[in-house]
Amino acid sequence: MHLIRVAGAALNQTPLDWDGNRDRILAAIGRARVAGVSILCLPELCISGYGCEDAFQSAGVQHSAGDVLAEILPHTADLVVALGLPVRFESAVYDAAALVADGRLVGIVCKQHLAGEGIHYEPRWFRAWPQGRRDRVVVAGERVPIGDLRFDCGGVRIGFEICEDAWVAQRPGASLAARGIDLILNPSASHFAFGKDEVRRRFVLEGSRAFACGYVYANLAGNEAGRAIYDGGVLVAAAGRLLAAGRRFPFAECQSTEAVVDLDAVRLAQQRTSLATGPAGGDDRITVDFTPATVRPEASTSGGDLRDAWERGPHVKEEEFTRAVALGLFDYVRKSGSRGLVVSASGGADSSAVASLAAIALRLAARERSVGEVARLLGGAGRVPDGHPAASSDGTPAVPDDEAALHRLIARALTCVYQSTANSGPVTRAAAADLAGALGATFLTFDVEPLVRGYERLVTDAIGRALSWETDDVALQNIQARTRAPGVWMLANLTGALLVSTSNRSEAAVGYATMDGDTAGGIAPIAGIDKAYLRRWLRWLERDGPEGLGPIPALAAVNAQAPTAELRPATSGQTDEADLMPYDVLDTVERLAIGEKQTPLEAWRQVRARYPQHDPRQLAVWTERFFRLWSRNQWKRERYAPSFHLDDQNLDPKTWCRFPILSGGFERECAALRAAVASEAGPAK
Repeated sequence: MHLIRVAGAALNQTPLDWDGNRDRILAAIGRARVAGVSILCLPELCISGYGCEDAFQSAGVQHSAGDVLAEILPHTADLVVALGLPVRFESAVYDAAALVADGRLVGIVCKQHLAGEGIHYEPRWFRAWPQGRRDRVVVAGERVPIGDLRFDCGGVRIGFEICEDAWVAQRPGASLAARGIDLILNPSASHFAFGKDEVRRRFVLEGSRAFACGYVYANLAGNEAGRAIYDGGVLVAAAGRLLAAGRRFPFAECQSTEAVVDLDAVRLAQQRTSLATGPAGGDDRITVDFTPATVRPEASTSGGDLRDAWERGPHVKEEEFTRAVALGLFDYVRKSGSRGLVVSASGGADSSAVASLAAIALRLAARERSVGEVARLLGGAGRVPDGHPAASSDGTPAVPDDEAALHRLIARALTCVYQSTANSGPVTRAAAADLAGALGATFLTFDVEPLVRGYERLVTDAIGRALSWETDDVALQNIQARTRAPGVWMLANLTGALLVSTSNRSEAAVGYATMDGDTAGGIAPIAGIDKAYLRRWLRWLERDGPEGLGPIPALAAVNAQAPTAELRPATSGQTDEADLMPYDVLDTVERLAIGEKQTPLEAWRQVRARYPQHDPRQLAVWTERFFRLWSRNQWKRERYAPSFHLDDQNLDPKTWCRFPILSGGFERECAALRAAVASEAGPAK
């Protein structure tokens, strides 16, 4: 048996945070050394951060990445380490991985396939490296080989697939396998999306089987740059068998996963494959004067499957949504320098979901990182509870890790504000208060009715006529929502907290939100999820809740209500679905119209078949309403606070779904729909 210990690390990096990124890399290297690891794979572009965007084009960024690599080199003694960074070669910048062995930079491998769809814009900044090309480049003061390379480290043959390289049909791994390879390292920056983890597992396992090699996949973790959330989940496989799987959604900034690869077993698998093997030499092979340490058989335990129990449970999507948004929120707060969170709590589904996710974020972070560390990261929100010493010798607030301390921390870090007008009712107020109490948040009430009346008098006096619900419905609703924004903004400013917007994706699609009102905030954590799913998730959170935390029964009062903006008088019986359409229909039309790019007529024919309980003419009205509201409200989506990417239905115009602000509004297409309805639908029911 020829056993070597390998590892991948999930790092929570930040774009252009040179010292912080370096220190987290050094922490991963230190852990690998303690664990007896010989070969360590770190994530894609981990030195610079993946989300640098147009800053990748800066010569200063490229030079800084090389400088940081040079600072890391002395710490890699007795190790082989793969580190990601941008590298300029000739007239272009490349997404590259540097292989470092025993303190020396030995070569640079460049990404051959760039991700340019959806949330990705890699071709804007990088050039794809041509397969088979090799040259030399100066990086970190060393002139080294660059290109499509493989490395022979004391007889252990190492190659690379960099993130997207493994997602394409013509994977570099096939060429590497044909040239003789023992281990493929995959430095990745693979953002979270529902169900994506299973796809990653398949390409890692299939790659290790088809290429008859060991395979190490490393990924970023956390909210790196604001919108994308990375779920970590290091994977190590060999010859089609999973050896180790790291935890997903870690709140720790560095998480390593180790495994032992049996090179003899890998090479036996190679002998059994029909891959055509090229010559042993060749200018693509870089011989490295370093031999990875051999693991003794008695010390050959692999990491195993470290996934949490929830990943094997019946509610994976609910758990993923909870943990992804909680991690994204926590990182957004700490990386933005905020000292807590403020939520304008209406007692309805959206604000209750946001408040619950904020509290869950604090609980999960404190569980993994300790109450004291979370208090330190949130600055003033972590003021030490009365009766405890101010700080430890290293300056860290001395907050004990017990439930009472956690409750005090949540009370200081999360504030929920119920803002009433004349149209607010006791049910929503009680629901908001009870939920805040259950979460441990501070609960405040603002009576904004005098402010609303003041604005109404101001405008009435100016235009010389009275306002009424019959003639001024939208304006009278919007002024209530807008009047609620300044107070919570002021509260957030006073405490240095982050104001969290509560808009969901369904509302964003049709503009059912008041700009500068309920859209106010620095982050919109649920703007990537539809209202129908959000209501299902809230019922799950009421009954079951995330593994290890449990349910929030206080949500029962929220879930019992029909969603309503509560902006018209109570006698109107206002509900969101009466204003718009049933949310399940809205979300279906959205997927057909925006996700599948169907016309109003095509979308109507599908929803007609899917919802036979509704009159076809009514479905046509709703379908046309969606298209008109969609095109009319692109300007609102352009102004939304940043939202988290959760799936391929994202409507964020800056990262996923582009649409013109000014357009023809589907006039011709809606006319075709009306004509077809008149001939196809028959008489109204």
